[in-house]
Amino acid sequence: MTATLRAMTPPLFHLAFPVTDLAQARAFYGGLLGCPEGRSSDAWVDFDFYGHQIVAHLAPGEAGHRYTSAVDGDNVPVRHFGAILAMREWQALADKLTAAGVEFIIEPHVRFKGEVGEQATMFFLDPCGNALEFKAFADLSQVFAKDVKK
Repeated sequence: MTATLRAMTPPLFHLAFPVTDLAQARAFYGGLLGCPEGRSSDAWVDFDFYGHQIVAHLAPGEAGHRYTSAVDGDNVPVRHFGAILAMREWQALADKLTAAGVEFIIEPHVRFKGEVGEQATMFFLDPCGNALEFKAFADLSQVFAKDVKK
C-alpha cells in the first residue's frame, strides 16, 4: 500500500471467529445484521461487517462466551466484537433486534452517563454463542477519551 493511499484510507480490520453452524451464521450475520457475504467454502464464510472483514470459521468446540468482566455495573463478556455506530443507526439496530426477538445479555442502555466516555451499548449472542457489542457515542471524540478524575 502506498503512503498516499494509507493516508486517505484507514486500514481494514479482519477478525476470524468460531461458529458451530455456517447456515446459522449466514442467517444471523447476513440476514439479521445485513452483512453482505463474500467468499466462502464448506468451512468458512466472509462477511462485510460495516466495511471490515469478519470470517465465520466452522469450529464447533471453540464457539461461545465463557468469561465476564465488570464494567459500570454490567457483567460484560470478555471475548466479544462489534461496531461503533451513529446513535441513530444504533437505535434502529436495537429496535430491529428487539422486534426479531433477540435476547440481550445486556439490554440497550447508556453506560457512563454524564461521565467521560458516555456511550449507548448493547450485548447479545449470535446463534453459536459468540458475544457482540454495538455501541454509539453522542460525541465521537469520547471514543478514546480518558477519565481525568482524581
